This record gives sequence, structure tokens and C-alpha cells, in this order.
Amino acid sequence: MATFIVVAEFSPETDLPLMNAVIAEEVAQVRTLTQEGRLGAVHISPSKGRVFLEIFADDEEDARNTAHSLPMAKWWQLEIFPTMVPPAPQA
Repeated sequence: MATFIVVAEFSPETDLPLMNAVIAEEVAQVRTLTQEGRLGAVHISPSKGRVFLEIFADDEEDARNTAHSLPMAKWWQLEIFPTMVPPAPQA
């Protein structure tokens, strides 16, 4: 399984009252994905309209599907970055 960083940018047309209506669903899905080992860190930058997701998946398509399983994803444009662990420093 690989690690991906998914940068989700909110669409400028995001309907904030509708978004607020799915917060409880979003929190529940984040909890489920975390318990399943598919989602790690979640960071939100409200001032920049971005969400940063650490996703564990077999490939980029699987990472995209995981991101799209979140209720707020309908307002997101995604950029997906495969990542790697840096090599350990030499002793």
C-alpha cells in the first residue's frame, strides 16, 4: 500500500449552508476511513480553501475513490500526489 497526499480545493461556488449540513456525515466518514487504515492526517486551511488528506491506497485511482467517499468531496477539485518516505539519515 502506498501513501498519497491529496490536496482538495473547494470550488468557488461552494454553498456554505449546504456544506455545514454535511459536517456530521464528514466527521463520521473520516472516522470510518481512519479506522479502516485508509486515511491518516487531515489538515484544513480555511483561509486558502484547501484540505490536505493523507491517504493510504494501492494506487492513485484507489486514493481518488477514498477522497471521493467523503461527503464534502462534491465541492472539491483534487490534486493527488504519490509520496515516499525519505531515506534514513546515514549514521
